[in-house]
Order: sequence, then structure tokens, then C-alpha cells
Amino acid sequence: MMNISLAARLRQPFLSLSLLAAFALPASAHVSLEWPAAFAGSGYKASFQIGHGCDGSPTREVSVEIPAGVRGVKPMPRPGWSLSIERAPLPQPETSNGRTVTDEVSRVTWTASTPQDMLLDAHYGEFVLRATLPRREGVLYWPVRQACAQGRHDWVQRPGSGGDARGLTSPAPRLDLMPATGGAHAH
Repeated sequence: MMNISLAARLRQPFLSLSLLAAFALPASAHVSLEWPAAFAGSGYKASFQIGHGCDGSPTREVSVEIPAGVRGVKPMPRPGWSLSIERAPLPQPETSNGRTVTDEVSRVTWTASTPQDMLLDAHYGEFVLRATLPRREGVLYWPVRQACAQGRHDWVQRPGSGGDARGLTSPAPRLDLMPATGGAHAH
């Protein structure tokens, strides 16, 4: 049987994340993360939510740039879409699970296989990947480029030094990294 105070402490970080998630999403963002906050150093499922196409045109491609320090990226395939993964060398090799890593995923792109597979402007879609977040608290921006049958929209804007995203017309999805709670190891 679990001590009640221990059970309450275990729920507390999840409650904090839930409250932060409920209030952190900017209302005007057209590409957003399902969970806009996570613990530094934790495993994270990034679900990029695409709410519309480009001026009525269906989405044919979604490309996500991976922020510096994010490791072990594994994208989720989508039926009817192909996956392309770009890698870049690390500034210095790292050791992960007993092996040396010299490069890491820098961009993931999903492309509709046929015009029938495109995400219609009237529909909603999610493009998902899994990764391990940097160990330091702070903010990560995930630039997303959305190409449509006609037109495109690059969700890449970042707020200035004050951190205020109001007034941005094409904000990059933002992830707030909260201090790690200790002891967690995610794959």
C-alpha cells in the first residue's frame, strides 16, 4: 500500500505539467505541440498539430527542425506518407547506452505519397516524433515548415529577448523545459 503523501508527491509534477499545458498554448498558433511543457532530460513525445492548410490548399509536406540538444529522435510513420530523416554531425562524439554517437537527427520530413493522401485544409492532423530532451531547463523552439499543394507556410518565428510571442504571425511551436525531478531515465 502506498503512503498517501508519497502518492500526492508523485502526482504533483503531472498536475503542474497539466496546468502549464492548459494555459501555455498561444491561441493564435496554427502549428502547436500537444504538450507545451516537459521536464528537462526526460523522454518526450512531440505531437505537432496541423490545424489547416495554406489558404484552402491541402498540406502535402511537413518538415520539423530538431532543436539543439535533443537526442534519440524517432519519428512515427503516417499511413500514406513517406518519411525522410536528415542527420548532422555532433560537435563532439557522445556515449549513449554504451555506444559512441557521432551524429544526430537534425530534421524530419513527412511527405504525402499521392494527392489523395494530402491533409485537406478542412481536416486536422498530427505529426509525431519521440526524443530525449536536453538536461537544462529553458525553452526550445521547433521550426516547422508546411508545404501545400499550392503555397507554403513556415512556422519559424521566435520572440525577441523578452519572450513575448504576441504579434508573431508564424510562431515556431514552443516547448518549456521545467527543472528535472531527478532519477528519471527515459528511452
